[in-house]
Amino acid sequence: MSKLTDSRQLLSQAARKEIDHWVAKYPLEQKKSAVISALTIVQEENGGFLTTELMDAVASYLDMPKIAVYEVATFYSMFDLEPVGRNKIAVCNNISCMLCGGDNIISHIEKRLGIKVGETTADGRVTLKREEECLAACSSAPMMAVNGHYHENLTLEKVDAILDGLE
Repeated sequence: MSKLTDSRQLLSQAARKEIDHWVAKYPLEQKKSAVISALTIVQEENGGFLTTELMDAVASYLDMPKIAVYEVATFYSMFDLEPVGRNKIAVCNNISCMLCGGDNIISHIEKRLGIKVGETTADGRVTLKREEECLAACSSAPMMAVNGHYHENLTLEKVDAILDGLE
């Protein structure tokens, strides 16, 4: 079986169509530039995480070395290589957030959900992904990202309201 045939079996028709949309934005010889978009598409389709087989399929589809795709998937914090909860929380722990109470926010979430950073609730509802080094919202610290959406100027009450609103 050829590499392209193998990747076509692992990548859905919808995923290939969406990846092709992103590939079309780059010169043909630079289609690897769509790797972040491709990994995002495949991760979403796979329930929020990437497998080695899916990363290999992306590499094949984009004519890239597998290692280059692995490097992207392991470098960027928006990619997960293990199953995660339906909701993903990342709390900034950089100096601005730390000085404004970021550590208290993390402790509060851990206590409220009964999990530690890097863990998922037993019901699969929430993963407290990690403490992020910086989420680039220093002027409105402390902050966290929930499913990719920023929540700034956090208080424990705001955190509770956000957690209560999660499915």
